Amino acid sequence: MATSLQTSSRVLPLHQSPQARPTNVPGVYRAAARLLSQNGLHKGDFVPDFRDREMDVPHYMRPMSIVAALKCVTTGDPHRTSLLSDEAIAVLALRLEVDGEGPLLGGIFDLEAHVDAWGDMESRTTESAVAMLEAAADAEDVAA
Repeated sequence: MATSLQTSSRVLPLHQSPQARPTNVPGVYRAAARLLSQNGLHKGDFVPDFRDREMDVPHYMRPMSIVAALKCVTTGDPHRTSLLSDEAIAVLALRLEVDGEGPLLGGIFDLEAHVDAWGDMESRTTESAVAMLEAAADAEDVAA
């Protein structure tokens, strides 16, 4: 999501407010809910056409999976991770059940796969994903 200003032959990044990105897990959930609300939920991969064969829209502006949204709101890129996005994914995975089961506890990729499996369910809608993220944010606020 970085923007820049070009002056002569030099490109200068525009200032980003320190408040532009969430700083805690509930904030990540709320920001991801807003992002999904705006862009839509994508099933099957982080974003549609991730290799840019048919689309030229920046990845952060495309519909995306829940995991991609959690990463995007912390890093500006749905493919880059951060400690905060990993924490948010781990906490969320432990809250969700897929076919009555919790996540495998092997590592972050297992937790990501579990959250993605929840989001990829046939009946899952953008609205249900947004509602789940907002409820998770509220629950984390109460727990804190």
